[in-house]
Amino acid sequence: MDTATQPLAAGFDIATEDAWRALAERTLKGAPFETLVTRTPDGVAIQPLYTPAEAAAPLVRDPRTEADRPWDVRAPVAAANPADANAQALDALAGGAASILVVCDPAAPRGVRLQSRDDLARVLEGVLLDVAPVALDAGYLGPECAGWLGALAKSAPAAPLTLHLDPLSRFALDGASPWPIRDHVSAAASAGRDLAEVYPRASLFLASGRMAHEAGGGADLELAVALAAALAYTRALTDAGMPVAEALARIVLGLTVDQRPLVSIAKLRAARRLWARFAGAFGSAAPARIEARSSGRMLTTPDAWSNLVRLTAAGFAAAAGGADAIVLGTHADACGAVDAQALRMARNAQLILMEEAHIGRVADPLAGAWSLEALTGDLARAAWARFQAIEAAGGLIAALESGVVATEVSEARRALAGRIAAGEIKIIGVTDFPDAKAGPMDHPPRPELKDALANPGSRCPPLAPLRLEDLAA
Repeated sequence: MDTATQPLAAGFDIATEDAWRALAERTLKGAPFETLVTRTPDGVAIQPLYTPAEAAAPLVRDPRTEADRPWDVRAPVAAANPADANAQALDALAGGAASILVVCDPAAPRGVRLQSRDDLARVLEGVLLDVAPVALDAGYLGPECAGWLGALAKSAPAAPLTLHLDPLSRFALDGASPWPIRDHVSAAASAGRDLAEVYPRASLFLASGRMAHEAGGGADLELAVALAAALAYTRALTDAGMPVAEALARIVLGLTVDQRPLVSIAKLRAARRLWARFAGAFGSAAPARIEARSSGRMLTTPDAWSNLVRLTAAGFAAAAGGADAIVLGTHADACGAVDAQALRMARNAQLILMEEAHIGRVADPLAGAWSLEALTGDLARAAWARFQAIEAAGGLIAALESGVVATEVSEARRALAGRIAAGEIKIIGVTDFPDAKAGPMDHPPRPELKDALANPGSRCPPLAPLRLEDLAA
């Protein structure tokens, strides 16, 4: 038997981009070549063909041992009552989560009703703080909650506390702050500096662009806002006396992932590229650390079960994009009917991706895919330009107060609404294949601003969160 290998391409001319373009233009029969170019909902151009020139060096997570998981499965804890929140936290950790995210709110419309260290101690009863990372989401109460968490960790130097100090996200969302917002940032930096001396593994600030995404902004604006927040927090930490190299190493980037896996993967990869350039400007080689949370704006109230598919796609994107920690919401979040089953399904989606689909076994698995490399580069360049514009406006605080960020978000929101109306963006269960038996949309009420904001110290146009389904109404 003849077993010689026969090259399938033997006898064919080597394909070139010019030859392909000539064939494409002939097929178009006079129509402009640009009609083959499509755009993402964020406005980034998708070309019909890419070449090896787009390939770039892979962007990888931090090296890990075989015993390590490829990412941190982080479960949100937001039951209003501290005792219920404790049961939620223990159930999450027993069910496969590696860490928890405690959403703190004394009035409890957004999270756990925390008003003292004893309340937080009740939430964390039975949680080994030197083993399971505990992340906080406390808005303006960040310094207080961070201090309570530090006290509960009892100065164990190995405790991997994740303080997530982030007053700027709360300011952008509410449009007001109890004190001048710069004072909030300074207070957070001082609290972080003090705790960093006791807990060398603690991360301090979360530099997030999520509020821009949830309000309708594009991926490039989200990246730019996150980078601008990182710069504001770096400056605050250095003003508080921390060396710049340590400050950069204590900051986590907060980004969203949604039902568009390729765009979300490119966004996380672009974030690492942007961080390398940002940190390099300070002479630091500190790698980017990214916490990815699933998008709230993609969720629907009609046929809420379809959200399971959206969340799974988002989880895949976060894992393949190299997120260090992933927080997946539940399919019931939009309806406000979150229960133990919904939380378990969200947690198990990550565990299946990790343990059965083996996502994460390969570092940067899409590296070298020409189209994705191009999208990564396009997003990085667009985000850097927007970041420079924010800094030219005086930095993120000034850009929020003057409405620069809000204006860009409003423009992106209008563009999204137009594309949904034109049928370019389809929402299963809402614009396409709606359930005739589904009742009217029943969103949980938006929390009102607290009394403490009746006479705010600072104001800005709020970045009100939306859902894409509302733009289709």
